Amino acid sequence: MKKTMTRHALASAMLASGLMAVGGAAYAASPCSPCGARDRKGYSASNPCSAKNPCTANPCAAKNPCAATNPCAAKNPCAAKNPCAASNPCAGANPSKAKAITRPAGYTPYRGSHKDLAAMGEKLFNDTSLSSNGMSCNSCHVNGASYAPTFKEDYPHRVAMAADAGLKTIHLDEMVQLCMMTPMAIQPLDWKSKELAALVAYTTDQQTRYRATMASAGSNPCAAKNPCAANPCAAKNPCAGKNPCAANPCAAKNPCAGKNPCKAKKSTYY
Repeated sequence: MKKTMTRHALASAMLASGLMAVGGAAYAASPCSPCGARDRKGYSASNPCSAKNPCTANPCAAKNPCAATNPCAAKNPCAAKNPCAASNPCAGANPSKAKAITRPAGYTPYRGSHKDLAAMGEKLFNDTSLSSNGMSCNSCHVNGASYAPTFKEDYPHRVAMAADAGLKTIHLDEMVQLCMMTPMAIQPLDWKSKELAALVAYTTDQQTRYRATMASAGSNPCAAKNPCAANPCAAKNPCAGKNPCAANPCAAKNPCAGKNPCKAKKSTYY
């Protein structure tokens, strides 16, 4: 009985001093508890261990080798060259790209049979392993598509895609190199390589076919008589005027419509 009373007395004393509490919140009731809502007697301020707390300050912060050289900090060396900066995220000349695709001084291209090089170039033109993203030259130019009207002109001439890279005019081999970087996403080919010469030879043949197609389209005697040029049923369509989707009711309210910097641009190559 005496022993039981002693334990009871001890428990009562602990409850009274706040060292125990019903429901397991013993430490929350203590005035020295770091979990308490407030330090009622200033015990935390006089805690002899607080100054020695190894977690108070990060001992590694000053020794962080990346702290001062962080390229993303306020002095980011890439910020001024960011092609997406300023108001137009689609513009901006990239001097590094322009230099990479410009013929080097004293450049002499690979020489060989045009027929053999063009045959090799056709295979490379369709080779997706030439890129880093699964594309091939043919991805953009399947059946001679996506060539700008300027493609019929002798090189060097102005190409919008090259102008965006900072070149006023471009040679055909430079244009191939530009396509290697964008959109094929690889580094330019070796300037003296057989691969570059092969792609130039095949693209030259593409240019010849393009010129012939353009000439034939302009002199086609049947073009004006094409019965499918205009749809004879269009005016008789009873649903044409009632189509609720004919005009987009949200277009005028689109807050981004007038600010789209890419709206005026058209992706054309060569």
